[in-house]
Amino acid sequence: MKEQPPPKRNDTTPIVDLVKEDLEARRRKGIETYGMPLRAWNGRDALQDAYEEALDLCCYLRQAIQERNGDGWWSK
Repeated sequence: MKEQPPPKRNDTTPIVDLVKEDLEARRRKGIETYGMPLRAWNGRDALQDAYEEALDLCCYLRQAIQERNGDGWWSK
């Protein structure tokens, strides 16, 4: 992989602010779907849930790479 340049300054919304908005939206969705926000000791295995979400993330990342590069970054 190539080394990336340092980030350029700009006036866009800080990413952490966007993440905060996304987290609040997820909280609202959890309440709408399950009647409560996510809490510990809820009867589910958080590690299994996180692992399954990570597998989905890997698939989405691989899809984005395939769509961006065609044959994939390893074949270039």
